[in-house]
Amino acid sequence: MTNAALHVARTGLDAQQERMQVIANNISNVNTTGFKRDRANFQTLAYQYLTTPGATSSGDDKYTQGMALGGGVQITGTSRTDTQGATQQTGGTYDLMINGAGFFQIEQPDGTIAYTRDGSFTLSPEGQVTTTDGRPLVPNIQVPDGVDKVVIGADGTVTATTSTSAQGTQLGKIQLASFVNPTGLQAIGNNLLVETQASGTPQLGDAGVEGRGTITQGSLEASNVDVTQELVDMIETQRAYEVNSKMIKATDEMLQFANQNM
Repeated sequence: MTNAALHVARTGLDAQQERMQVIANNISNVNTTGFKRDRANFQTLAYQYLTTPGATSSGDDKYTQGMALGGGVQITGTSRTDTQGATQQTGGTYDLMINGAGFFQIEQPDGTIAYTRDGSFTLSPEGQVTTTDGRPLVPNIQVPDGVDKVVIGADGTVTATTSTSAQGTQLGKIQLASFVNPTGLQAIGNNLLVETQASGTPQLGDAGVEGRGTITQGSLEASNVDVTQELVDMIETQRAYEVNSKMIKATDEMLQFANQNM
């Protein structure tokens, strides 16, 4: 008797532990604006074939099915679920929500561009529209002093009105970025994602055209995490972990019995 079963069960423990971490991250971000839940993807490890299907058994006869011993399981990656989160109405002037596909563009300290679904923006002391940690929105929107009201349209047009200009002055237009494979974007924390070869290059344009969503002022997109589903997944993962643990214990007892009686 070999310890192959111990190895297989150990891969199960590792995979379920990693899945539990994915679930824990989803639950911890249930109140994170614009957060998209992740799903762990499982894949079998290599098989050892003791008998190959179709091999000769005797004479002209062939095996109709083989004998394969699986090597266990692994998590090959996590898939981000890009379904729309619920609408949270805030009434905030610079709280923006994307209804549909697309991402806001954010300038990072090193000058590169990151992408986010978190539209909770604010004004810097210089009147620049930024994230709550001071990273500028791209294209840059500068709000001058003395503005009474800022209106952001569904197409991203930013208009400011003052006591002397009731018709309003256009300050700029917020453009959105879309990707062929948005799940290929890499999360770097702070509600930000960056471009990768898997995501493809960003396609920039106005909101509401070429498949990009529209912008709603005074609302934020809630996390799309379903706590009930996450709890179900957590219990399922816990049970699978326990079964793999029992498999290790049972295999160990079998090995002990064999050693003591041989």
